[in-house]
Amino acid sequence: MLNIVEHGTATDLPQVLIAHGLFGSARNWGAIAKRLSADRKVIAVDMRNHGESFWTDTHTYVDMAEDLSELLDVSTDLVGHSMGGKAAMMLALHLPRYVRRLVVADIAPVAYSHTQMPMIEAMRSVDLSQVETRRDADEQLALRVEEPGVRAFLLQSLDVAGKRWRLNLDTLAADMMAILGFPETNAAFEGATLFLSGGESDYVRDNYRADIKAKFPVARFARIPGAGHWLHAEKPREFEDTVRLFLDT
Repeated sequence: MLNIVEHGTATDLPQVLIAHGLFGSARNWGAIAKRLSADRKVIAVDMRNHGESFWTDTHTYVDMAEDLSELLDVSTDLVGHSMGGKAAMMLALHLPRYVRRLVVADIAPVAYSHTQMPMIEAMRSVDLSQVETRRDADEQLALRVEEPGVRAFLLQSLDVAGKRWRLNLDTLAADMMAILGFPETNAAFEGATLFLSGGESDYVRDNYRADIKAKFPVARFARIPGAGHWLHAEKPREFEDTVRLFLDT
């Protein structure tokens, strides 16, 4: 079963489950989960091959949706970002009894072409035997990853003391095409769904709306101005306010 971090306690309001994106973890969502838990129970998960969850030799959306379903026994509000958004969509499409409302953050149910293999190769390139501090790893990563913010994000998954990545890089690399894609399905989720995107991101393009509406016929769309793909990290208050308004409506 997936490693989880719980916030808040059960109330009359539906619980919320948060699924992070590729290379992320439950800890990335700590602040937002804590604020959303002011009046309900919130569960943030480490997806398989990430964080403190189990490692396996597959990383498909069918697998990930099943992982999420094992945590649920009541209708739940799902919030999923990027890879976690695709896993949440698969759960809603094929096990809709577990999903009351669905928030999909900056991703669509389509195949993408921009591989994340350079990030995996960058992490693989770090000589962990020479790492005593996070700064040591950052200096090595900087040789391949220019953006300080991206390096900081990746380094959240580094166990400095254990000299290991909390990411199963081999499986993520082997299943990269599955991660970039989305399974073929004729299923549709009739529940309330919000596709929430960053205003500066191109992950949810207008020409994807036909695919989205075919699978999520009552989907609504919203954008957070000034935010990119990591909209929850760049504009956390705006993200939280929008999600809370949608879930409470």
